[in-house]
Amino acid sequence: MLSFLGTVIVGLIVGLIARAIKPGDDKMGWILTILLGIGGSLIAGYVGQALGWYRPGEPAGWIASVIGAIVLLVIYGLVRRRA
Repeated sequence: MLSFLGTVIVGLIVGLIARAIKPGDDKMGWILTILLGIGGSLIAGYVGQALGWYRPGEPAGWIASVIGAIVLLVIYGLVRRRA
């Protein structure tokens, strides 16, 4: 239960940072922001560790998570515009 809560908190923080950095109006609620942060963290963690850029727990993981969330936010904006 504690790891789930930690994942949600990290997802929220990463999602909020990504939404603050990316310009534009991203209308999404708390749940989508959390999912955005979690998704960005998962993608960045997988890619960064697979390529050997960093290990789990390094500060670069946070930066990569925010970048991953920004990429997902751009994709979300493109999909939302088409629909």
